[in-house]
Amino acid sequence: MELIIDIETVSNHKDFEEISSPLKKQWERKASFLRLSETEQLNPHQSYFNHAGIYAEFGKIICIGIGFVQDKEKQIRIKMIANHNEKALILEFFQLIIDIEKKIQKPIILCGHNIKEFDLPYICRRALVHGIPLPKSLKLSGLKPWQILHQDTLELWRFGDYKHYTSLDLLAQILNIPSSKTDIDGSEVNNVYWNENDLQRISDYCAKDIFTTALVYLRLSRENFKYYDPIYIS
Repeated sequence: MELIIDIETVSNHKDFEEISSPLKKQWERKASFLRLSETEQLNPHQSYFNHAGIYAEFGKIICIGIGFVQDKEKQIRIKMIANHNEKALILEFFQLIIDIEKKIQKPIILCGHNIKEFDLPYICRRALVHGIPLPKSLKLSGLKPWQILHQDTLELWRFGDYKHYTSLDLLAQILNIPSSKTDIDGSEVNNVYWNENDLQRISDYCAKDIFTTALVYLRLSRENFKYYDPIYIS
């Protein structure tokens, strides 16, 4: 069974001053290796707010979108999990995975854009931070690349060219697929979360990303398909 997933992440705290002194030193060290603007290089508050959410050591997950592709009619069903409490969010997501694993009696294939380098490692790392055991489908440590069945649309598009990065938005545009970037994009999520306190807006954006990713995946993995508007499930 294939599930399309996408996560939205933010910095673990709103302000740099809220983190512990040891973590402040760790962030300053981390930031020294990043390509930052001159202003960000001189201001750890700004660099933390703008970039900490990308890293599992300094960020947290606030939203996970799941897309179910119905094989027969290619109908895409979308379920959203959003929560300020990251541990509760991960537990709910893992329970969904475990329930599906029990039902189908075989590993779940997770699909996403850049999922192997971002979403999957981030989820696993944050689960370990909270002491949450990983479900069977996410026990990836020690596996060879060819043993990991999860599908990455970026990898499918690369055709073996690992020097090349293509964003989901660009891929959607060139494949004539509706883009999810109609309201906000990933760079604005931290601001929308901490300054606007609008988790629902982020969840809606993530749901659009799921739909776009699902269409891109279908296009890259199948020659012909017809898509319909997504169905949202609770």
